[in-house]
Amino acid sequence: MIRKINAIWNGNGADGNGILTAQSGAFDSMPYSFKTRFENDNGKLGTNPEELIAAALAGCFNMKLSFVLNESDFNPEKLNTDASLVFEDGKILSIELNLKAKVPGISEEKFKELSMEAKNNCPISGVLNCEIILNALLV
Repeated sequence: MIRKINAIWNGNGADGNGILTAQSGAFDSMPYSFKTRFENDNGKLGTNPEELIAAALAGCFNMKLSFVLNESDFNPEKLNTDASLVFEDGKILSIELNLKAKVPGISEEKFKELSMEAKNNCPISGVLNCEIILNALLV
């Protein structure tokens, strides 16, 4: 499988801007800039690389956990994961995953075990060079 993204940047670092376009069409000409990365706390002006990494990890983790649960004969009804990325001094320090899951018939202990397995083995977590923290809660 090959996935493609096109990134275009115009101008210098602080005043320039760019757009990101995904092969899938999930986003097309999505704006990004220094302001969207460092000065736009509400996220209304566009995205940034860190937001996309957090989204990739949360999505990958949920999908991997679904498969891990299925392999142990559990069928999740809902996996809801929030990802909070900490970026300081030009480096991603950590990503905290906060999972709320509805999985019928699973014990708390088994749920925590399988959630950690998914966190440690999803393809995106394997390429990240930062601490990944998982808080998993059955609801």
